[in-house]
Amino acid sequence: MFVPGMDSAREAGGGVAGTVLMRFVWPHGGRSVFLSGSFHRWTRLVPMSPMEGCPTVFQAICSITPGYHQYKFLVDGEWKHDEHQPCSTSEYGLVNTVLFPGEANYNPVVGPEMALGSGMELDNETFRRVVHVSDGTASDVVPRISEADLQVSRHHISVFLSTHTAYELFPKSGKVLALDVDLPVKQAFHILYEQGIPMAPLWDFSKGQFVGMLSALDFILILREIGNHGSNLTEEELDTHTISAWKEGKAYLNRQIDGHGRAFSRRLIHAGPYDNLKVVALRILQNEVATIPIIHSSSEDGSFPQLLHLASLSGILKCICRYFRHCSGTLPILQLPICTIPVGTWVPKIGESNRRPLAMLRPSASLSSALNLLIQAQVSSIPIVDDNDSLVDIYCRSDITALAKDRVYTHININEMTIHQALQLGQDSYSLYERLNQRCQMCLRSDTLHKVMERLANPGVRRLIIVEAGSKRVEGIVTLSDIFKFLLG
Repeated sequence: MFVPGMDSAREAGGGVAGTVLMRFVWPHGGRSVFLSGSFHRWTRLVPMSPMEGCPTVFQAICSITPGYHQYKFLVDGEWKHDEHQPCSTSEYGLVNTVLFPGEANYNPVVGPEMALGSGMELDNETFRRVVHVSDGTASDVVPRISEADLQVSRHHISVFLSTHTAYELFPKSGKVLALDVDLPVKQAFHILYEQGIPMAPLWDFSKGQFVGMLSALDFILILREIGNHGSNLTEEELDTHTISAWKEGKAYLNRQIDGHGRAFSRRLIHAGPYDNLKVVALRILQNEVATIPIIHSSSEDGSFPQLLHLASLSGILKCICRYFRHCSGTLPILQLPICTIPVGTWVPKIGESNRRPLAMLRPSASLSSALNLLIQAQVSSIPIVDDNDSLVDIYCRSDITALAKDRVYTHININEMTIHQALQLGQDSYSLYERLNQRCQMCLRSDTLHKVMERLANPGVRRLIIVEAGSKRVEGIVTLSDIFKFLLG
């Protein structure tokens, strides 16, 4: 919520003399939402717009004069008020209320009930430090994490994960795709793109075993390796290069070779259907992978393995959210804003030198710079921002498979193609709003841990970009791994 001082509001041109700009938010969804209030003498319906990345949250900015005001929302033709905000009864029924005194040096009084999930959001400084000013002194009232609450919450989550197995991750119906290691890299590249998946297990027919995973990162390494030699990747090279040959070459590149000059055979990271969810989650975190296959064999020697499912942190988080949905009181940390807990990667503030910097790039940067940053920073995605550091898009590892469209990889130079051009591949049919809404899942620093977890539990969502309300200036990023490292301690 952007609430500048009165002078700032006039300078910004957002209001007339004696008014301030205030952002009103309806966070409960709907198809069409309007705002009306006493500040317009109840004569206007102000249309509210859905926030990018938060389609159930609607917002509108109005100029209001100091004083006491009432307001209400018209949602899909029905008048409603936000039950989580101050309200009273008037001639218009139940209405929400707001009091904004007129002293020029007054800082808005924001009660704890407005700090979380507010119908009106204040600017990020207010989110970060909610203050009482009745006695002229500021006192920090933002909820702080309690060690007791943290330990209780972690214990309940640990018990749940330890008593539920990987079987609970299986969908009622679905398919799991595996690739033969003797498949040409080109064909594998096309299959991942056509199936819309970022990775697949590898099957070695001669060994009768699953031996590894092929992911988007492999294609990034291939493109970067050839790009470093100053040549474009040709279709002929991909035709003659099998997955197994690439994996062996990759081991040599990473110096994973034994004393006889042979490449090490890295053991496949996997789990069984009877392994508990805590084991699965820790295996994903400790090996720094996004997905592990769930494999079952009825024989003691592991022969004739069956590929049952690909387990991810998203699926495990969905189980947690579903289980604790009606007993969230047993997890007191869920109601804390994410800005108050040690989770995620945040943009360092002035004077902070001990924080890991957040990797960001401009749309005009080269594709090769994005690929190099993904590898060097060991991240799965990079926020793409404008000159004001406002979020424009995001480049993920899996976006590399878009180069399979119309065999683009055969006639590009990754040092010359920009990130903007790379992101246009396969996205031409979407408007900017649709692209941001589908690809750039966002949250605010004031959002509760529970809200962030619910959003990350959605299929295909692996991270949320933390943005400043209104400007969409990037403030940080929180991933599935960040949430589980915090929950599991």
